[in-house]
Amino acid sequence: MRGFTLVEVLVALLIVALGLAALMTTIGSAANTSAILRDKTIADWIAMNRLVEVRLNLPQTGGHGNQGTLRYANREWHYDTRYANTTVPSMRRVTVRVWAGKRDTQAPPLAEAIGFIGNDVAPPGSSNAVDWTTGSASQPAAAASSAGTAPAAPGAVP
Repeated sequence: MRGFTLVEVLVALLIVALGLAALMTTIGSAANTSAILRDKTIADWIAMNRLVEVRLNLPQTGGHGNQGTLRYANREWHYDTRYANTTVPSMRRVTVRVWAGKRDTQAPPLAEAIGFIGNDVAPPGSSNAVDWTTGSASQPAAAASSAGTAPAAPGAVP
């Protein structure tokens, strides 16, 4: 009865070692990707929460921006909130950026959320009276009256 030679055993061990090394690299990469996605998801939540805070505290948004830190998911996070004017005078654009770690972090933000605050541009429900293909509110009423039907009241759903 004949067994394996030492060279054959060493070659087999080398093949197994290379396979295990490749497997460990793949598993490590998957774990790293999972951690990055977790951080980005949490940063998105923080950014969206910050937008809601800004919308609920309208009188306190007078400046051009503010920064803050918070503890969330057992980690330290910091955010930067910026306000900018828009072409609509009664509205402002709000941009929130979120980083993991302390305020002196020099990395790109993990998340960015953009929202708008301000007064209503039109009364609620009035968007049904606008022909959004042309941008004119007078055409639907004219088309409805020429067809022999009365135009719908603003906010009415057909």
